[in-house]
Amino acid sequence: MGGSDVAAWYGPWGMVKPDDAAALCAGLDVPWWICGGWAIEAYAAVRREHRDIDLGVFRRDLPAVIEHFSARFHVWAFGDGALKPVTWGEDLPSWAGQLWIREHASAPWLLDIKLTDDRDGKWVYQRDPSLALPLAEATWEGRGIRYLRPELVILFKARDALARDEADLVATLPWLDAAGRHRCADLISRQHPDHPWLKLLG
Repeated sequence: MGGSDVAAWYGPWGMVKPDDAAALCAGLDVPWWICGGWAIEAYAAVRREHRDIDLGVFRRDLPAVIEHFSARFHVWAFGDGALKPVTWGEDLPSWAGQLWIREHASAPWLLDIKLTDDRDGKWVYQRDPSLALPLAEATWEGRGIRYLRPELVILFKARDALARDEADLVATLPWLDAAGRHRCADLISRQHPDHPWLKLLG
């Protein structure tokens, strides 16, 4: 489902920036990080358009996340094109991989929170659980905000490889050192051995 389809069915997204997200998460005493396009912009210092803001949290911390946001906001479970309201203490549907946050039914959506598995406290790549990294290696910190590392953001984007995804790769490349390029290429080649982006990373 594309961005316009989501807005047509479920309502628009507000323009929330990383500093805004940090304010919304103030008092949330579990790890969280920004991923997706905002993580690319923060790393590469190249401005781009954004449809929403994506945050990551560990699935194990779900009760604390729901408790934090349900005190002020409506919390919805999203997955497989379906939305369901969630209250604190309620089990999340098995199909849900994200939480959407907004103030009320007529308000725009504020946060798209991706639920991430962990193994012994390590960040686990959902499409290949053999890839597990300490959170300190999977993320970096800027101005007090934690972001998913660009190599991992690009890895997620490699599956669909839309024009905007390739633009993110091109924007990131000048900022990656040789080790970063090698790591990015290695990660993509595990999932997509013939991916055209591998030539850009070579």
